[in-house]
Amino acid sequence: MSLSRLRWRARRGTRELDALLGGWLDERFAGADPATQQAFDELLDTQDPDLWDWIMGHAPAPRADWQAIIDDIRARHRL
Repeated sequence: MSLSRLRWRARRGTRELDALLGGWLDERFAGADPATQQAFDELLDTQDPDLWDWIMGHAPAPRADWQAIIDDIRARHRL
C-alpha cells in the first residue's frame, strides 16, 4: 500500500475527518506495525457517517483493531 494512495483515501467529505484521519496517517502510520497499517487501510473503506460516529464516541467500531486507531485519534485530539 502506498502512502500517496492512503493519503488520497484519507481525504473525506468533511474538513474534520480529513484532518483527523490525515493527521493519524502523517503522525502515526509510519511507526505502526504492519497489522495496524493494514487495519487503517481497511478502516478507510468505511462510510463517513460511521467513521464520524466512531470518532465522536457515539458508537464503537465493529473491530478491535479499528477501535484502537479510533482511540488513538480521539486521545490525540482530546475528543
